[in-house]
Amino acid sequence: MIIFPAIDLKDGRCVRLQQGDMARATIFNEDPAAQAREFESQGFQWLHLVDLNGAFAGGSVNAAAIRAILSAIKIPLQLGGGIRDRAAIDAWLQAGVTRIILGTAAVNDPELVKSAAKTYPARIAVGIDARDGRVAVKGWAEQSTLSVLQLARRFEDAGVAAIIFTDIGRDGMMGGANVAATAALARAISIPIIASGGVNSVRDIEALRTADAGIAGVVVGRALYDGRVEAKAALAAAGK
Repeated sequence: MIIFPAIDLKDGRCVRLQQGDMARATIFNEDPAAQAREFESQGFQWLHLVDLNGAFAGGSVNAAAIRAILSAIKIPLQLGGGIRDRAAIDAWLQAGVTRIILGTAAVNDPELVKSAAKTYPARIAVGIDARDGRVAVKGWAEQSTLSVLQLARRFEDAGVAAIIFTDIGRDGMMGGANVAATAALARAISIPIIASGGVNSVRDIEALRTADAGIAGVVVGRALYDGRVEAKAALAAAGK
């Protein structure tokens, strides 16, 4: 299982939110590129990057910070937040991003996801962010009528690389990962699932890895920043 350390960008800084609320942001590093280098030096093999301002604005806002991160590290990264058209997908992949995460676009324009996945095999992921079982969009500010499984099934056989499933209610709250819901989704579809939201300890990582559902990865954010989870222990728990 892959550990994806998370860098969430707000106003050019590395932050963590609580339940997706932009007003409840904690700044952890003023220099996101330095944070990315630190994660790489700790042995992580991927990076999870989200442009929080972009998610609300509908277009990349923290482009300078993203490009600085791309220049600072050699490990692959996946990027989400405000990427909602083909031009943006093309531009970021050409800039060196390994994988694009489409969330709002997956709800509003599923054909864009399918077309991009066909053009860029293994380089397009779908971000499904859920509150009380329903998919949220536009930086989690709006709730759709779609269930998680309904949205996920739209992309079976579309060639997407993964689904990043986030339980908004647990994100940044340190209450533990929603192992049951993540495992149920992983069993219901053939697309690899990456868990996100609420990881509080090494036990959460171990529970996701041993859930007998083939969960492919887990995004870890606040727990790495505040020291509840150490990099070496996280990688060991993931079986690395």
